[in-house]
Amino acid sequence: MRTQRPAALPMAAGIALATALTLTTTACGGGSTTAGSDSSPKTLTYWASNQGTSLDNDKQVLEPELKKFEQQTGIKVDLEVIPWSDLLNRILAATASGQGPDVLNIGNTWSASLQATGALLPFDQAAFARIGGKDRFLPAAVASAGAVGKDPAAVPLYSMAYGLYYDKTLFQAAGIANPPTTWDELVADGKKLTTGSQYGLAIEGGNVSENVHNAFMLGLQHGTGFYDTSGKPQFDSPQAVAAVKQYVDFIAADKIAAPGDAEYAANQSVTDFATGKAAMLMWQAAGPSLKSHGMNPDDYGVASIPVPAGATGSQATTSMVAGINLAVFKNTHNLDGALDFVKFMTGDDEQKILNSSYGSLPPVRSVEADPAFATPELKTLAGVLQNSAAPLPQVASESQFETLVGTAVKNLLAAAAAGQPVTDATVKSELTKAQQQMPAG
Repeated sequence: MRTQRPAALPMAAGIALATALTLTTTACGGGSTTAGSDSSPKTLTYWASNQGTSLDNDKQVLEPELKKFEQQTGIKVDLEVIPWSDLLNRILAATASGQGPDVLNIGNTWSASLQATGALLPFDQAAFARIGGKDRFLPAAVASAGAVGKDPAAVPLYSMAYGLYYDKTLFQAAGIANPPTTWDELVADGKKLTTGSQYGLAIEGGNVSENVHNAFMLGLQHGTGFYDTSGKPQFDSPQAVAAVKQYVDFIAADKIAAPGDAEYAANQSVTDFATGKAAMLMWQAAGPSLKSHGMNPDDYGVASIPVPAGATGSQATTSMVAGINLAVFKNTHNLDGALDFVKFMTGDDEQKILNSSYGSLPPVRSVEADPAFATPELKTLAGVLQNSAAPLPQVASESQFETLVGTAVKNLLAAAAAGQPVTDATVKSELTKAQQQMPAG
């Protein structure tokens, strides 16, 4: 799947990530960028995230493009596609050891956390100049590339947003004319669509990242971003409790999602939607995966995720700013080649090819209006990114937030699936435990 799906981060790794690493580097390259000497000018290692329908699919997409880069520059790129379940821990091990790839994909929500390690090359004015300038990229995408007030730790590569996918045939059979725009409507529609082995909504309850992305979006709708203005965690506020309980209640109280969804962690919810076992799905750029399961674009519609009735401002948020960034390890032995590779991957031609292959949106201004990205699905998702998406907190502890809150939601969904009561008190207890596990400071 093209979406950002890191697995749970072990506490030892979380503590390692919270500790900024000081990496000794020697000057190399132009401007203010620094890195190790260009001792391997004809080779690069690249860690790519799993954006396609499989690791092999990613290789099929990327290898011809990497061959183009080699033909243009003489630099051979050694590719490794890493599953989301392993990627963050692999990156953390590399930052701790100083032995990482030259270039790597990172989930954009990790940008500030990985930036705090000091292991990634800052994209200052000189580095951006090497790849064509900062102004080439959409502001919302750049805003999810590092902490506010600091040079970004990466550059945007693929942009995505969440949308509500709905099965047109199942909606018609249930007498539902339009997709829901409020949560009350979604629950009411979901109950109409839940019959026999068919459910109204599919969720990926065993997936920590899916859980926290939805909790964050619902949190903003309830009036919390899970951190206060000083960057202090507020995981168990009344607003956070209400947001998480609303999500868990899809199984617990509303019963519009199957109890088995609490165990889903490998895109099974997409399969259920594509095969008619669920009528609705909240997902990022699902088109290519749905197609791989035999579902045609005419079979489904895409709308914005619902909001509370009458919601405005941040309470009308319908997605986190999703996407993948491209980063350079500060101690690369081929800084010039690494920056050339970033320029290549974010160039207009490659942006069209790669984002078209993955069903994602190009974060480059000159490409966003290309007709290839004017499908109904992508136009809807682009509108969400422009009008109703918000970045996850760009703070050093963001990865721990994802892991701990996402795991709390996973635990609550598992309890609901087992028939245990889920109350405000049980939700608050899980979120309080998550907050207590956050590193001090």
